[in-house]
Amino acid sequence: MTQMFGSPASYVQGKGVLFDSVQYLEKLGRKPILMADTAVYKIVGDQFKDYLTENKFDVHKVIFRGEASPEEIDRITGIGSDFGADVVIGLGGGKTLDSAKAIADNLKVPVAILPSLASTDAPCSRLSVIYHEDGSFKAYRFYDKNPDLVLIDTRLVAGAPARLLASGIADALATNVEAQAVAKGNSDNMLGAKQTLVGNAIAQKCEDTLFKYGRLALASVKQHAVTDALNKIVEANTLMSGVGFESGGLSAAHAIHDGLTALDGPIHELTHGEKVAYGTLTQLFLEGRTEEEFDRYLAFDLSLGLPTTLADLKIPDVTDAELLKVGEQATAPADTMDRMPFEVTPDDVAQAMRGVDAYSRAYQARMQR
Repeated sequence: MTQMFGSPASYVQGKGVLFDSVQYLEKLGRKPILMADTAVYKIVGDQFKDYLTENKFDVHKVIFRGEASPEEIDRITGIGSDFGADVVIGLGGGKTLDSAKAIADNLKVPVAILPSLASTDAPCSRLSVIYHEDGSFKAYRFYDKNPDLVLIDTRLVAGAPARLLASGIADALATNVEAQAVAKGNSDNMLGAKQTLVGNAIAQKCEDTLFKYGRLALASVKQHAVTDALNKIVEANTLMSGVGFESGGLSAAHAIHDGLTALDGPIHELTHGEKVAYGTLTQLFLEGRTEEEFDRYLAFDLSLGLPTTLADLKIPDVTDAELLKVGEQATAPADTMDRMPFEVTPDDVAQAMRGVDAYSRAYQARMQR
């Protein structure tokens, strides 16, 4: 039996570290392509580019067009190759960062991952989620190593919308639920090996931290305040969840998220984490958790304003055929449903999603009496 644990070479977190990052970045290269989307450039990216230029980096600014697709990755790889980049710097959210990893892998240069949010667990891993150009899930892409640097500025996180921090908490909350299912099934983690004790322990610590400090951190971000609770949640969302999901493994929750990409319509206005939240609740239903266990997660999700019904997912009138389509995508060979400790069919997924919806509506009705 081979066990494996992965982590970024360096992880840096703190208030104001983005504009104190030369000491970390210069070890990786001096001729970066800096990639971010238009919104991130307006918020902080252009200022950061100036900071790098002032510190004698030869920077090539690239605008990421929004989808972590093979076409976009190939486009920016070509730009980096023509420029002669010796490092890729990704600044932004999950799809920007996943694309940066892929581009650095194509160019065979180091990659620095600079999240502008604590909204996903993408930054620390040695994989990317790749999508078709229409936004539907395509496949996971795996690399030989984790990022060379992950650096997250808590002041930047505190300035972002509170909804995005809640989304990151939802993504992170899946970590331990999925890792424990992988452990029960003695399945492989995302590194293609068995869990280490450390990987499993980090997943558990992630969940414990979220329940203890999640609501406090969300309140802090609503006032754009960098507090100790926020520091803990940024670490849980980014480092603990990133290392925990990869070394612990994914199973049903993220597979169900990927299944939801098969649907059309306003569901795609939701964030990655918001869809994962429903996937986690669905996994708990698939596992046959007790009412007491389920209520703990459900009440927490509701307190953060996360989706717990099909109406919340903006698919109130979803048909059985459409839910079966979600189930078929979620159980596809390219995904992680087979890491569950029992077989899950497309119909199992569809039925569990209906069950979550019905129970959440009944639970909320009881709470209002």
